[in-house]
Amino acid sequence: MQRYISRAGALLAAAALALTAWSPPAVAESTTVRHLAGSAQAVTDFWTPERMASAVPMDRLLAAPRDLGATVAAGTPAVVPPSVATFPTTGEPWTDGGAVAETAGRVFFTTNGRAASCSGNAVTSSNRSVVLTAGHCVKYQGSWHTDWIFVPGYADGQAPFGEWAAEVTLTTPQWESSEDINYDVGAAVVQQLDGQSLTDVVGGQGVAFNQQRNQDMYAFGYPAADPYDGSTLIHCSGSTFTDFLLSSDHGMSCDMTGGSSGGPWFLDFEEATGLGVQNSVNSFGYTFLPGYLFGPYFGTAAQELYERAETR
Repeated sequence: MQRYISRAGALLAAAALALTAWSPPAVAESTTVRHLAGSAQAVTDFWTPERMASAVPMDRLLAAPRDLGATVAAGTPAVVPPSVATFPTTGEPWTDGGAVAETAGRVFFTTNGRAASCSGNAVTSSNRSVVLTAGHCVKYQGSWHTDWIFVPGYADGQAPFGEWAAEVTLTTPQWESSEDINYDVGAAVVQQLDGQSLTDVVGGQGVAFNQQRNQDMYAFGYPAADPYDGSTLIHCSGSTFTDFLLSSDHGMSCDMTGGSSGGPWFLDFEEATGLGVQNSVNSFGYTFLPGYLFGPYFGTAAQELYERAETR
């Protein structure tokens, strides 16, 4: 678990755990969107319990980040409200149930022939089918991941709400072009399952963009590297700060490890209901600064990614 582990590798190095009033340049959709081939049934059949158990935390497959990028500025504040523990904590199992126990889940995919895992979260969207995750959990070093599925509410190898195969995966132009750690945000639009859309089954958390920094937040994920094994939803909570080292990300005291990349960070999170507004994802950690997790600022680039995903 190197820690500027892989851009995400930082990933939290523990992670894999393994952006300005900005208008994106004209970029061909194909550079930031991946259409996945194959039927949903074929993909879910591929992910047997044994293959899920053998999936490698994505951070183990990551190299050192190549592009740290520029400071990320904010646009106009925007919040999409949600649909239907002790504070702070640095990494404890989530036992309070509520909405997050259904919207958060594990992500499984194949990358360069290897079975790998990340985390993700279902959010409110017009198509009722959007999962937010980290950019390196959909595409890494020029290759889009395949066999991509989302398993909400994953627990001890069980998929209580089904396995949802992605029809399309997307990322920001900045991650696509140079894997800029400040824009390590990804999304998936999953196919219907048994005639139902994802958030009709598990609900959707809210999403917030261009918000004030340095607020109290909660982070969730499925770390699969020691001392965790990927079987349990883990959370951290506490005050956040802005990275003063090599990125402009949010930082938080958190011990989550590889496999948690892509898990949600929430503002205004209510422990009693498990509802909040997502404002980042687990992205990376520094090897020389153990016990801290970092996640990208959800600025205009992240908002435009979300809007593209929800209208597909």
